[in-house]
Amino acid sequence: MKTAVITDGKYRSSVAAARTLGRAGWRVIVTQTRGDCPLTPPVFDSRYVSERRWLSGSVSDRLYADRLYALLDEYRHPVLLCVGAVSLNTVSWQRERFSRVCDFIIAPPAALDMLNDKSAVHRRCMELGLPVPEQYAGKPDRYPVIVKPRCGERYGLKAKDRYQIARNEREFLSAVSVMSAWDPEPLVQEKLEGDGEGASLLLDQNGELLDCICHRRIREYPISGGPSTCCESVYKPELVRQAHSLLKSFQFQGLAMVEFKAGKILEVNPRIWGSFPLTEKAGSEMIIRYALAASGEWTDGDNNHYNYPSCQNGVRMRFLLNDAAAMLDLLRHGRLKSFFAGIPDCFFSKEALSSRDDPAPMRRYLRNMFFRRSSRI
Repeated sequence: MKTAVITDGKYRSSVAAARTLGRAGWRVIVTQTRGDCPLTPPVFDSRYVSERRWLSGSVSDRLYADRLYALLDEYRHPVLLCVGAVSLNTVSWQRERFSRVCDFIIAPPAALDMLNDKSAVHRRCMELGLPVPEQYAGKPDRYPVIVKPRCGERYGLKAKDRYQIARNEREFLSAVSVMSAWDPEPLVQEKLEGDGEGASLLLDQNGELLDCICHRRIREYPISGGPSTCCESVYKPELVRQAHSLLKSFQFQGLAMVEFKAGKILEVNPRIWGSFPLTEKAGSEMIIRYALAASGEWTDGDNNHYNYPSCQNGVRMRFLLNDAAAMLDLLRHGRLKSFFAGIPDCFFSKEALSSRDDPAPMRRYLRNMFFRRSSRI
């Protein structure tokens, strides 16, 4: 039986990866550092997880790489899937060392650094002739604008704190002051209106496209601009083409999501993205193709190259608690039309963590949320 090791079990995306691989017959091992997750992660309760492995300390510890390496060395050259950004970067920086004990498809550090830099992505898009929002070198001549650091994750900022919206000069100066505390030269771009979309791709070691899934955002929280709480699988060939062109120009390999707004490229997440559970709900084989390609078992037959996404289109997914907060936010802001339009999703959209054949992770997630809230009281 083929073995896959998934890191950072605390993230909801790990549940989708474990289920997809487990259903496909893989032996799934999930790891989690105790210092980063005081409660049992939901994925540990999944019936598709064969082993649950706690690692001491935190992913930010100097010894994390050694601890992860020692764990991987216990198995017979498993496939490694890094869910968290720190784990991904750790393996990327020591790729030659880790390749001795496991298989993976992870981009080199230089590619990850550049793709995490919104300024570098914007410049490359301009060079490639890809659509991007207007960017201002100094004080903008029109509003509203978005002010954001080049890499919010680098500074440990939560998604809602990675940008400021300025509707006039006074708000612009205030936003620059706030963001300059993290980045001395924050980006200033036009605020785009329109649909938020994502093109998520799997590229092999040569940068060739193996699979993709596109999604459009239905709701986000906060509604002024935040992580997706409800989304739907779609197929946008032009978005896939543009995303592939951009990623390949950086010599990227692995999993990444290119974010679009109103048809323009905003940024890149060169790792597993927030709406990744949609891959499971839409029946995508992306993570299976990742594992096979990483282990060198992706055949040279007719299905070796990308022809069409392996997922089902028109599948809508929501994150239960986050989407409930988004719905309440719509009510608070008087957006009644959007609120009532979202009510059917409460009954018909698929919940990200819920599954008939694997209900335990959802129960664990709700229990953990209750304990977290109780501890704050």
